[in-house]
Amino acid sequence: MKNMSIKATLAALLLGLGVSNSAMALDGEALFKNPAKGGCTACHGKDGKTTILPQYPKIAGQNEAYVLQQLKDIKSGARNNGMTAAMKGIMHLVNDEEMAAMAKYISTMAP
Repeated sequence: MKNMSIKATLAALLLGLGVSNSAMALDGEALFKNPAKGGCTACHGKDGKTTILPQYPKIAGQNEAYVLQQLKDIKSGARNNGMTAAMKGIMHLVNDEEMAAMAKYISTMAP
């Protein structure tokens, strides 16, 4: 009986850890604004549509899956043109989970 109580307690603790991890999901908005993670706002603007150069894309409200794929392609080098040069230099600052969180946030921004 004591062994079963220990197992039940352990299971409850592990489930609690799972809840904690999902509660601590990455904050895409904070990552988007964080200069240490590339500082998306520096080029795309705080609103995702006030770019510093007219040729930079307005990304606010863009499809989440599309944004994530573009980030991955730029990071891997699969997308490599003149427009990706600035981003290529900063993509090492973010991992896949952070890119996903930023893509999700960008998709919720007003276009």
